[in-house]
Amino acid sequence: MVHISELSWKRIKHPSEVVNVGDTIEVYIKDLNREENRISLGFKKAEDNPWEVFLSKYQVGDVVKATIVSITSFGAFAQIIDGVDGLIHISQIADKKVENVKDILTVGDVVDVKIIDIDTESKRISISIRALLEDAADEEAETEEAPAEEAPAEDAE
Repeated sequence: MVHISELSWKRIKHPSEVVNVGDTIEVYIKDLNREENRISLGFKKAEDNPWEVFLSKYQVGDVVKATIVSITSFGAFAQIIDGVDGLIHISQIADKKVENVKDILTVGDVVDVKIIDIDTESKRISISIRALLEDAADEEAETEEAPAEEAPAEDAE
């Protein structure tokens, strides 16, 4: 038997979302229980693990587009890739104090975020909109501080 949790890396409600009766699929043996005459099979492949895909493509400091998938009192969760969400803490939503996340973000919004932390052990990702706003402000300040080039003096004859 292939347990529903072994069919896909993402949550599914019913096996028919992945396979149909009569399909031929390639599986691997996860466990043998000789006492109960049971064989546990696996279908999902390690290389398809969304967390591994994420780690191979992204790192701290990267700017990505993310879709808001849920809102809580302490922030918003945004999907970075299928199966991998990051948390935008309420303190990272704007460059000013935010009282209510729903005043700024809604489920379905696509926002640019900066990856500010990846905890591989806990499989948690911290992302920030505020960091992008601060980066833009820093760039603007640097541009204003740069001395303007002087126009070459014309020869008076």
